[in-house]
Amino acid sequence: MKQWLYCLLVVLFAPPLAASDMRYNMTPGVTEISGKVYHLHMTILYICCAIGLVVFGVMIYAMINHRKSKGAVASHFHESTKVEIAWTVIPFVILILMAIPATKTLIAMEDPSNADLTVKVTGSQWKWHYSYFDQDIEFYSILATPRPQIEGNEVKGEHYLLEVDKPLVLPVNRKIRFLMTSEDVIHSWWVPDFAVKKDANPGFINEAWTRIDKPGIYRGQCAELCGKDHGFMPIVVKALPEAEFEAWVKEQKQAADAAAQAAQAALSQNLSKEELMTQGEQVYLGHCAACHQPNGEGLKGVFPHLKGSPIAMGPLGAHIEIVLNGKAGTAMQAFSKQLTTQEIAAVITYERNAWGNNTGDAAQAKDVDAHKSGGTNSEPVATTQPPSTTDAPKAVTEPIASVDPASLPTLTHEALMAEGEKVYVTFCAACHQVTGAGMPPAFPALAGSAIATGPSTNHIDIVVQGKTGTAMQAFGKQLTPQQLAAVITYERNAWGNNTGDTVQPADIARHGK
Repeated sequence: MKQWLYCLLVVLFAPPLAASDMRYNMTPGVTEISGKVYHLHMTILYICCAIGLVVFGVMIYAMINHRKSKGAVASHFHESTKVEIAWTVIPFVILILMAIPATKTLIAMEDPSNADLTVKVTGSQWKWHYSYFDQDIEFYSILATPRPQIEGNEVKGEHYLLEVDKPLVLPVNRKIRFLMTSEDVIHSWWVPDFAVKKDANPGFINEAWTRIDKPGIYRGQCAELCGKDHGFMPIVVKALPEAEFEAWVKEQKQAADAAAQAAQAALSQNLSKEELMTQGEQVYLGHCAACHQPNGEGLKGVFPHLKGSPIAMGPLGAHIEIVLNGKAGTAMQAFSKQLTTQEIAAVITYERNAWGNNTGDAAQAKDVDAHKSGGTNSEPVATTQPPSTTDAPKAVTEPIASVDPASLPTLTHEALMAEGEKVYVTFCAACHQVTGAGMPPAFPALAGSAIATGPSTNHIDIVVQGKTGTAMQAFGKQLTPQQLAAVITYERNAWGNNTGDTVQPADIARHGK
């Protein structure tokens, strides 16, 4: 009997003593809130365990002592007021006892007022952007796990997939307010040691806060399925004593000044193609390979290839433009604030000469800077338009309605199809796919669609004006009438659509009247 009693005491009281050290249990964390969440979790767990013990204990007792083989006869009773009151009141009381501490903890978790420091956290595929409001410091934090480890060619490190190039640095003993948002899809910023897990939604701002009690390095990751590299989006927070944090802030400002001076000095440098290729490969693997793949072949139907692509093989200015400013309506981000002019020049040089592209081009930092400066003028230095079978048209700088239809050329169906395919691959294939199959329901198919096989005026209207409430952009100010006519002609005759329609640039101009 004593042995059974001892075992029961071990079962009941050993778990609370060792719970905080259990590998799969919630962590107590290093903040007051995380401690409250942990204790609330354990309290609810023990209440549930106690209920389970009572319920299953009564069931087992009844099955053993009131079984038919012992001659037990079941009692018959119906509509017992006492039983109904008991099974209503007892759960209600238990829920109230659980709700009181839970409500207190939730209210405390949602109170970011009177913060000492505010940090804006912006998620994007697949990195975090941190901005310190009062310190004028901002930087991107990306995965630092070496590619050979990810590909299985090296032994995985201690913090595999939980290490970054630049951690978020925070002071201890200060209330820190987080503002969470996203540039593309829904992400979720989650650091278990802080008991902070908040969604970062595009177009919205969510709030959270923490006050770290203990210096150290704390790790987390994106907790929302955000795309192909969801598992490669870690969070690392370095908590420093207040004096060390202030010293870090000064170091960051000095580093920013030094980086500005280095960027200015880079404008007068001409690196060799070999130097640019070496640096460019490192930048590419760190910032671009997640989408376009290390071999430059992309992911068909999702991320376009760079090997032999119109961008990497076409005009240098167009390549610089898309890397600097991204491409609206696609996953292509703007890297003008993420990389230095020297890094952008290097990665463009690499993309234009790797995987057999061999253009021979060597972009310099001054070329990128000139494009930045030129982009603020009325006439852009370069556009993102693909090569044409005729003279390459300029970017649209005036409304289509003001273009004289009589001034536009009349092209053959074959010429329009050839140019239209190039325009489509550059501007449309990222969403509607090279095959025209789209990615329903997000991006509709064009092969056999009502738009591509219906009245051409409807087709022209949606390409020129876009469609409100969807991802379909207005291309009336992005493409020339000739490019618009070409891509519409291509869409109406490719992938088996075969309408036989030939849309001329003059048709586009007349449509805008």
